[in-house]
Amino acid sequence: MLSREFSGAYKGTHKNRLPPFDTFDQDKLRIAVVETYTTRIGQIEAEKTDLLTVPSTGGYVKGRVSVILPAYNEGEHIAESIASVKDLFGPACKELEIIVVDDGSTDGTLVAAEGTADERTRIVGYPRNQGKGHAIRQGFRRVTGEITFLLDSDMEIAPRDLLQYLNALKSVDIAIGSKRHPLSRVETPTMRMFLSLGFNLLERMLTGVRATDTQAGLKCAKSEALYEILPLLSVKKYAFDAELLAVASLLKFDIGELPVQIELSASFSARKVFRMLVDLLGIAYRLRIRRWYQENLQEMTDTYKPIIRW
Repeated sequence: MLSREFSGAYKGTHKNRLPPFDTFDQDKLRIAVVETYTTRIGQIEAEKTDLLTVPSTGGYVKGRVSVILPAYNEGEHIAESIASVKDLFGPACKELEIIVVDDGSTDGTLVAAEGTADERTRIVGYPRNQGKGHAIRQGFRRVTGEITFLLDSDMEIAPRDLLQYLNALKSVDIAIGSKRHPLSRVETPTMRMFLSLGFNLLERMLTGVRATDTQAGLKCAKSEALYEILPLLSVKKYAFDAELLAVASLLKFDIGELPVQIELSASFSARKVFRMLVDLLGIAYRLRIRRWYQENLQEMTDTYKPIIRW
């Protein structure tokens, strides 16, 4: 039933009624709606594509540092995290670009991130959650700096000395934050610490990765190295970091471990632990049995299809 105020517009004299909506106006509105709908559908379909390859950029800008922040349902904290990145990297970097990738969040993360956009901050988003690995590949497609940092958007992990990371890339290809570095300061639940240690021992045995801690959410690398590594990766979610470093080890890239400052409050769920183990077994299968990574070092056209899709 129409409200009294709204219905009154139709019950009064002719001059109080809504003006007629002629055929010409209807046609213009119909065309505008169709064009808008078609454009948005095209954008969504493009964003849904699982981009396993990285297009040639024609080189990276010397002296520029790119930071990729994958985010999922971080609406309450993403603006603060972006501000922290600017404060942390700004003084140490001549040129800085921040690429925030909203991984299909449902809590307004994209809107909150867009509110921080400026000449140094770019926002990327797509409608469906697909995991950290997919988000990082999407972000790396926009990278222009010669050095790329991969940071968790909750900013629970930070470098003890950012310049130390930048200087490390003069002698290694990839520098990672390690909870097991003697100078690291780590605050984490005891059970999470033991699970992390057990997972690392297992992955080193199964994949031969040359790192004592693959899961810390802080990594930096020469962009040229990531350009070679990322097209070979298959994991989208839970064991993405393990696969990245396993492939880096396979490609003989030098990996350095540096101290971090970590404050972790949440513990692992049994579901997440199980899925990480399944992903890790998949990496070992592709590496040791099928030798999928080795086969695709020269030919990138094949795409591995995992038995279990999360």
